Amino acid sequence: MPQKITTSYKTLVEDAEREIETIKVEDAIKLHGRDDVVFVDIRDPRELQRDGKVPGAFHCTRGMLEFWIDPDSPYHKPTFAQDKKFLFFCAGGLRSALAAQTAHRMGLKPVAHIQGGFGAWKKAQGPVIAPEAPPEKKS
Repeated sequence: MPQKITTSYKTLVEDAEREIETIKVEDAIKLHGRDDVVFVDIRDPRELQRDGKVPGAFHCTRGMLEFWIDPDSPYHKPTFAQDKKFLFFCAGGLRSALAAQTAHRMGLKPVAHIQGGFGAWKKAQGPVIAPEAPPEKKS
């Protein structure tokens, strides 16, 4: 008998967006480079290699988020102990909504996420570090 999923990912994202701040990409671009804002890129490392990066963004995979935020965790990262605004983004704005909600619920404040994620950032011509060229294969 197959599993019966009772809450869709869309519902989870909608719930998260009601709880946390969503910032339009144009406003996020204006915040880029400020000392009081940390851009948190939660994309998978392969996405960064393939699509490029936001300059200065802190990279934290979605799977390590809770462990890196919690100061009692052996994996804690000092970046999350700063008194700054944390602006999460992923590729399209879905995972980052969930990540920002989790961070907020853990007590990290203030947090927000970028509507449309990295895709919207690139489309709006936000600054991007080009993807790394794949290593050449030796014959």
